[in-house]
Amino acid sequence: MNIKEIRNTTGLSQRSFSKIFNIPISTLQKWEQGESSPTPYIIKLIANQLPIDNDNMCKIEDNKGKIYYYNREAGYLIDSIGTKIQIGEDLNGVKEKNLSLYVADLFESYYEIVDKFNRDCRLDKTEDIIWS
Repeated sequence: MNIKEIRNTTGLSQRSFSKIFNIPISTLQKWEQGESSPTPYIIKLIANQLPIDNDNMCKIEDNKGKIYYYNREAGYLIDSIGTKIQIGEDLNGVKEKNLSLYVADLFESYYEIVDKFNRDCRLDKTEDIIWS
């Protein structure tokens, strides 16, 4: 994983990420744009501070360029803003092209249901509705 991929898994902006890790934002931008590179131990130090198991992460990219990560050992998927979904199925052996479609669909469905849940809760606060 490179520094941009690590930052993307946190969902943090460059400014927030640089502030948390005391990295000048201009340095982080140069790293992410490929103008310079952090030494491998810097990447490892930062990665070790995050809830990401870098040794077990598999990168999955869909046809729209969205990036997801799969942790084989722990059995979860994570998207670029840090949303983690625990799955029960072992994804080893699933065709790569199909896998990216399945994962994109899973996260799209997840965000749709979360949005519906939030709308229902907002509605419940303003209306006298009893669901049965």
